[in-house]
Amino acid sequence: MTRTRKPVGRIAFVGAGPGDPGLLTRRAHDALVDADQVVYDRGVPESLLDAVRAQARSDAQFTPAEGAPGDVAKVLISAARSGLNAVHLVAGDPFGHDSVVKEVQAVARTAAHFEVVPGVGQAEGVATYAGVPLPGVRTAADVEDVSTLDFDALAAAVGRGSLALAVDAGDLAAIRDGLLAAGVDGTTGVGVTGDGTGETQYTTTSTVDSFVAAALGFTGRVVLTVGEGVAQRDKLSWWENRPLYGWKVLVPRTKEQAGAMSARLRAYGAIPCEVPTIAVEPPRTPAQMERAVKGLVDGRYAWVIFTSVNAVRAVWEKFAEHGLDARHFGGVKIACIGEATADAVRAFGIQPELIPSGEQSSEGLLAEFSPHDEILDPVGRVLLPRADIATETLAAGLTERGWEVDDVTAYRTVRAAPPPAEIRDAIKSGGFDAVLFTSSSTVRNLVGIAGKPHARTVVAVIGPKTAETATEFGLRVDVQPAHASVPDLVEALAAYAVELREKLAAMPAKQRRGSKVQGPTALRFR
Repeated sequence: MTRTRKPVGRIAFVGAGPGDPGLLTRRAHDALVDADQVVYDRGVPESLLDAVRAQARSDAQFTPAEGAPGDVAKVLISAARSGLNAVHLVAGDPFGHDSVVKEVQAVARTAAHFEVVPGVGQAEGVATYAGVPLPGVRTAADVEDVSTLDFDALAAAVGRGSLALAVDAGDLAAIRDGLLAAGVDGTTGVGVTGDGTGETQYTTTSTVDSFVAAALGFTGRVVLTVGEGVAQRDKLSWWENRPLYGWKVLVPRTKEQAGAMSARLRAYGAIPCEVPTIAVEPPRTPAQMERAVKGLVDGRYAWVIFTSVNAVRAVWEKFAEHGLDARHFGGVKIACIGEATADAVRAFGIQPELIPSGEQSSEGLLAEFSPHDEILDPVGRVLLPRADIATETLAAGLTERGWEVDDVTAYRTVRAAPPPAEIRDAIKSGGFDAVLFTSSSTVRNLVGIAGKPHARTVVAVIGPKTAETATEFGLRVDVQPAHASVPDLVEALAAYAVELREKLAAMPAKQRRGSKVQGPTALRFR
């Protein structure tokens, strides 16, 4: 009789690093994606947990670690014996925590398969994000119990180089007293960083004598840096000195469209808030699109012109319904109004023939679109799949150039539901530092569902048509890129923030206090 062996799971102790989800190693990412059960420490930031949950298996269980090391080890071992892959996710590096070392020892005494995935240490990682190098002989540690610290050894480390400690904010006074008692000069530079590597990271610099008072208001885990490296922070600070650091930016786009913009904003330090202003729905009657797809397959069209990512998606969804793919576009040329739309076309394996090199708008496309020539263009018809509220500019311009245009409703745009009350209040009261409008409809719909942004909010628009609509609604347009694209719009806002910072830095202190310039850039100088 053959016995079926019960599947055996694996255990992984995974270091999450100092908090920024981007600092997870590839090995850590793979372990988490493959996990059935994730036990996480309360020190792991919620933003990192959200990022992990978004990529984890849909049935993965996430629970906080509770109890002594032996209790956590039992949970992991039980899961592995049930055939599950279990992960203990900890802040920083697993072996930076005495409790995790004890858990690993407990697991090692069993037959369970386990691995330990290193992470960037919290102390060293946050020091780097704060712009504080740790030169010379350095000591970096994630401290769980301040009573275990050897202050004489720490004082020696400060004397020979630099020190970085990840500690609870409530232990700062005890650390100050210990360093002074061990002979550290009270004028030695100290940095204290809260929310290390997070969206609201903040660092204050002072001295050993005064850092406790300087850090009043800090809560939770902080990173303390001591020594000569602190003096270099003015030149090396980068995370908190990004152009849009701390700016709360309103992104009125559908969730599917907002991702790329939000990612670019985060790279510049902004905190994006996505508020859908429109919802995309199928046409009320599908007959037009059915005829258009049949015409594409039958060679009825010389060109297909896509004016939005939604239009690309609508056509491909209709293709999928009929079992068609990119091969059925053979012989049809494709034009796209901008790079974002072109990227959506490329995702389906097709390279567009025409993208405006200048202004990415209907006018920009028309400026480069050749008139119909009966000899060169035996097929004189263009397919224009668009939203139900699209303007007539493009269709009229093509007709003037001698083309026959099938202007087809590929999708409908309807006004989204109003955002939560706290977001509406923030929009009207100046709670957002900037708002980015990518179309006239986003202006109309945002004002319709949430009200006008406050006068202190910086208004950035993607192009001239959007600027006209914003002005019609009584908004002051502060930023407009030379080229109408999402990357250029974000770049233009970042450049505007840098200009504000330079202007404020050049102002005398009295003028700064009276300046009407708003937002985090201004606040840094007040």
